[in-house]
Amino acid sequence: MAQIQKEPGTTLSDINIVPFVDVMLVLLVIFMITAPILESGIQVNLPQTKTVKEISQAQIIITIDRSQRLYLGKEPVNIHELGQKVLAEDKDVAHTPVYLRCDEAVPWGTMAMVMDTLRQSGINNISAVTKPIQGSPRTQ
Repeated sequence: MAQIQKEPGTTLSDINIVPFVDVMLVLLVIFMITAPILESGIQVNLPQTKTVKEISQAQIIITIDRSQRLYLGKEPVNIHELGQKVLAEDKDVAHTPVYLRCDEAVPWGTMAMVMDTLRQSGINNISAVTKPIQGSPRTQ
């Protein structure tokens, strides 16, 4: 192995990359741990249906979780403020679909109340989000 001969009065100009590699490996581990948490969003068990329409662009998503908490996107929202906040996000509600994700354990009355609140605000393009039944991946 070749050794660098250091003459008296000169400096060694090699870069030590070991600390840099250590920091990069630590950052890689941190990102690998936190990435799945950031992508998960609000956990909802969607009801299953035979026909499912693929969503090409997720515009406005309203979620009702198992404990009947209401979210607009990933932010919690009060049902009395829901219509105003949806209208604030997009003024063209006649052409912009609003997707309603609801846990299968949530009573139908809660979902109907959210849909009614949206309709009272002038939002009529509401679609319910479901997942396909296992074994019959038929889409429209």
